[in-house]
Amino acid sequence: MRTFSFEFFPPKDEIAAVDFGINIGRLLRLSPSFVTVTYGAGGSSNERTFALVDYLHNKVGLNTVAHYTCVTSSREKVKADLATLRAMGINRLMLLRGDPQKGDEQFHAPVDGFSYASELIDFTRKLYGNDFSIGSGAYPEKHPEAPSAAEDLKYLKKKVEVGCDFLITQFFFDNSRYFDFVSRARAAGIACPIIPGILPITHYSQLERFVRISGAHIPKEFLQDLEANKTTTNKIAQIGRDFAIAQCRDLLMSGAPGIHFYTLNKSRATVEIFESLLGT
Repeated sequence: MRTFSFEFFPPKDEIAAVDFGINIGRLLRLSPSFVTVTYGAGGSSNERTFALVDYLHNKVGLNTVAHYTCVTSSREKVKADLATLRAMGINRLMLLRGDPQKGDEQFHAPVDGFSYASELIDFTRKLYGNDFSIGSGAYPEKHPEAPSAAEDLKYLKKKVEVGCDFLITQFFFDNSRYFDFVSRARAAGIACPIIPGILPITHYSQLERFVRISGAHIPKEFLQDLEANKTTTNKIAQIGRDFAIAQCRDLLMSGAPGIHFYTLNKSRATVEIFESLLGT
């Protein structure tokens, strides 16, 4: 069964919250399989994350997946936070290492905490058994900190071995990189679903930052189209939407188990793309 899901982050202020509410309303009618809520850079939005998870899951009625990271959390804090999420009725988690804290170039494990997502996954499985369905992240084009694709795959397999049930990839723009990655993962013995993550480009200014974050390859023709229209916002949004639609259709027709949309808390592009896929 294919899954269609959306990722959100907690609004930073009142205006963003109103905008977020409007966008949630637009996306609700699409009946997503689930939504995910990020934990925030450097673990900064713990309380906002939990409040939004509770709201979406228990007030709105969406199947909500809570992100949780290793950042700033001791084992005791992890235990307490997992208990809070479980008491909310949450039964799906995205367990990740997380990005370095603001101002740090490298990730530093907290005191009595975890250095890797695999350790957090293992800890959670041992505490809760199968009470949680656990997801984690995957990088089709290698994690930026991994010394090689082979090493990256080794660490990914470790996450699955200790209890990860499904994977959601970092966004990418070249489907061949995703399918090559899935092929290598299967050959390495990783059998769980690997859901492709898609991020529609809506502004040219996003491009450099997104590529730097993910290391994603941009297909030549797509890049040329974006660069030729970089001063025309509406045209960039159209190019990004049309590219994402074609990318998603190809992924689904070629056997991807679903699509996970990185919405950036915006709805228009995601709604248009998703609606175009309903007949795929």
